[in-house]
Parts: sequence; C-alpha cells; structure tokens
Amino acid sequence: MSDGIMLAWFALTGLSLAFVVIDIPKTPEATVLKWAFVILTAFTGVFGAFFYVLGCREPLKGTHQQYVSATWRQVLGSTMHCAAGDGIGIVAGAALGAVLTLSPLAEFALEYALGFGFGWAFFQAYAMRDMVGGSYLRSLRETFVPELVSMNMLMAGMVVTMKLLMPRIEGAAGPAAPGFWFVMSMAMIVGFIMAYPVNWWLVTRNLKHGMLTVLEKSGAPMETGDHDDHTMTQRPGPGPVFGIVVATSAVLIAALWSVGA
Repeated sequence: MSDGIMLAWFALTGLSLAFVVIDIPKTPEATVLKWAFVILTAFTGVFGAFFYVLGCREPLKGTHQQYVSATWRQVLGSTMHCAAGDGIGIVAGAALGAVLTLSPLAEFALEYALGFGFGWAFFQAYAMRDMVGGSYLRSLRETFVPELVSMNMLMAGMVVTMKLLMPRIEGAAGPAAPGFWFVMSMAMIVGFIMAYPVNWWLVTRNLKHGMLTVLEKSGAPMETGDHDDHTMTQRPGPGPVFGIVVATSAVLIAALWSVGA
C-alpha cells in the first residue's frame, strides 16, 4: 500500500510542479519568492501548488499588491520563503548524514547548519539585501533573529516527522530510494505548519517581510504593508525578541528529546 501511496504522491507532485513552473513567470512576485514557490512545490506537491494559487497568484491582472495584502497571505509568503531556503539545506544534510552514516546528533547538527546557513546567508540576507539598501552585511544582521526562530520551528517539525516515518517507510534511510524523498516531503509539510505561527508573529511585528509585488514600471519588488487586519506594529524591543528566541529554542530541544536524538 505504501508503494501505491508514494507513486500517487510523486505523480501528483510532478503535475503540481509543472503547473507552478509554467504559470508563475506571469505572476508579479519577486524572483526569490517565485523560486521559493517552485522549491516548496517540489517537496510538498499539491499543497505547494494550492498555496501558490490561493496565496500569491493574482485573480486579475494588476490586483497582485492588493490581493496579497491580507495578513495570512503575507505570513504564507514568509513561511514559504523560510521552508524553501532552510528546507533545501536540511534535506541536503539528511542525505549526507545517511550516506556518511552519522550519529543522530551529528546528523541533526549537519542538517541544522546547512539549513540555517543556506536559508540565512542566501535565501534571506543575499536575496533580500536590496530591501535594506543593498548592504549584505546589514541584511545579515537584520535577518539573523527572524531566520533563527523560523528555522527552529521548521526544524522541530521536520526532525520529529523524519524520525517517526523513516523506520516505517521501506528505503527511507537513504537518498537512493523513493521512500527517503517521500519522508522528506512529509517532513517539509509538518515543518511548514510548525513554522507558520512564529512567522505570523514576525511579519505582524515588522521583523520579516511577506509577499512582494514587482511593479511593471519600476521592476522593483515592493513589500505590501497595508494588511487587512491592521496588525502591523513597531518592531518589538529586545525583551520580546529574546523571549521568542528562547521559546522556539525550547520547542526544538523538546522535539529532539522526544525522538531521543
């Protein structure tokens, strides 16, 4: 039965990915977020395509900026950006850890380092540096804490899912078998769900961007700030930021403890 489920999953994922790749060029979204949708769909299949259609694809030409201004869509874009960037590193770490037969703790450390490193240094700081004046170093500083807390929640969801499913799916222990990639897909979906609430906190407190709109005349990505529930506030002080770092770190530690890593 599991083989049939995986076959159906990969078939639907292929169709979903083809749809997003063909359709997304006409959507006036920032390039990095377009790539993020493609990457997310490659791992989450119909869910990624659904997120793209419902959360980013403008229903009528010229309505994108207004369409994505809803807070939940802004948070969707933020979470999707995190899951795509960090997820690539985490999956790469899991594949390398399996090939190198690392211990559970060493494999986790590799997954976290690659996920956080790629997500922070490239997908966040480098890709979004123009939003802070073009300075890469400033972008690294601005995105460190948001990337850290988002990564903690994504990793918590993914590590628990991987540890629970791998012993139950044939061939899931190594990247040469379809079972491994099926488990990675399920882990990405759970990690995405886990990361969504903290991204809501980050976006509504102006610590992280959401969806962007590329205006045809300027070609520059514009962040939408007019959210439908008007929850945007000034950035929080060091106390609340420290609190969210501690809280998400505790969730990640609890996830590791629960699976005996």
